Amino acid sequence: MGSSYRDLVVWQKAKALCLQVYGLTKAFPREEIYGLTSQVRRAAVSVASNIAEGQGKITIREFIQFLGHARGSLFELQTQLELAFDLGYVAEPAFKHIQEDAEHLRAMLLRLIESLQSKARSAGA
Repeated sequence: MGSSYRDLVVWQKAKALCLQVYGLTKAFPREEIYGLTSQVRRAAVSVASNIAEGQGKITIREFIQFLGHARGSLFELQTQLELAFDLGYVAEPAFKHIQEDAEHLRAMLLRLIESLQSKARSAGA
């Protein structure tokens, strides 16, 4: 499907968000290490991983499917971050910043999905 997933701006943003999440969760309570900390980190990793895996697939439709998985993981991540905020594990400025980044990534994913869907329709795939 072309060049490397590393060249995709959406993957770069997803990776950066993942690194932010890891930094943020370092301050979570120790008793959450196997609970919310682990869940949040897995969701963040899943976003970037699904973008990369999808880009490596053979067809556009497969890529779109994995972008859909990435989008679902992003929604999961946002929900988990809201819970962490509500539990007092994340300060409001950090929460707002990471949610803004997640919303920007969500919009990028949607635009890429729509673009690929249009391309697939044009190609008759």
